[in-house]
Amino acid sequence: MRYCRVFEKNSTGCLHNMYDYANIEIKARIMDNYLKNFLQSLKIEKNSALLTVRAYEKDIQQFLRFLDSKGFELLDLNYLTLRHYLALLKEQKYARSTIARKMSAIRGFLRFLKRESLLCNNTWEIVSTPKKEKRLPKFLYVDEVLELLDAPPKESVLGCRDRAILEVLYGTGIRVAELADLTLSSVNMEEGYIKVKGKGSKERIVPVGKYALQAVAVYLKKSRPLLDARQRNKDKSLALFLNRFGQDLSDRSVRRLVQKYGLKVSNKSNLSPHILRHSFASHLLNAGADLRAVQEILGHVSVSTTQIYTHITREELKRTYLKTHPRA
Repeated sequence: MRYCRVFEKNSTGCLHNMYDYANIEIKARIMDNYLKNFLQSLKIEKNSALLTVRAYEKDIQQFLRFLDSKGFELLDLNYLTLRHYLALLKEQKYARSTIARKMSAIRGFLRFLKRESLLCNNTWEIVSTPKKEKRLPKFLYVDEVLELLDAPPKESVLGCRDRAILEVLYGTGIRVAELADLTLSSVNMEEGYIKVKGKGSKERIVPVGKYALQAVAVYLKKSRPLLDARQRNKDKSLALFLNRFGQDLSDRSVRRLVQKYGLKVSNKSNLSPHILRHSFASHLLNAGADLRAVQEILGHVSVSTTQIYTHITREELKRTYLKTHPRA
């Protein structure tokens, strides 16, 4: 048995520390319960995506391990402790975007503990998060995209599927996780749109071009029935895209196949579905599409997220001008 901190309410309504004989695991169990409640609130109250909740959980657990390794108590947390942790993240060469996410997770958890009257001290609020680097997203030129879309073999079962996947990714600009979540009922072939479940389980309607629709129609007629027949379970999958065993195709598998065809056509080992999403947005804006319309199609909450693609178009205009103007 060891001395450990347990929690007791004081006259102000906040919980404070007191020493008592108890097993050291009690403190960990109490904190685990608060963390579970916080993550549950993200799912229910904020409708946060599952990947976001998982990332927050890892970030907070990392922070709690840091506190434990340094002998710091969470209930005594102040701005100096948080600055110490921020300095450690920078020292470990984390990207600014990663640090920003970790700090967002920690702040959210601390605010939750404050609402639960576990924390009275909120000096940690004054610690500023590093600004994210403004990097232009990578994208492909139109001729590069066309070469990529033509890369899968037309006659093979998987090639037919892969062609449909690439066409849908570029033809709609949806995220890879959104594509993996598509079901047979998500696609309206007659009206030419798909119903997408985006971040936070928010649904939106996205138009689909005729080339993507044609590729999906061929896949549904020639490839999917053959893949579906390979499924050994009685319950057949309702997913639009299936893997070679007739099961739901994962977003990881989609990333691998995009990378495979990127290497095949242009030796680009870093090609990803998100680059196709960037290409979709930049090509629309280059052709004069309305920024708000592109925001709606991409499922961005803020138009400022979509505005980064206007920088791509400006760079493209400048590159074209320098290349073609006789006095440039």
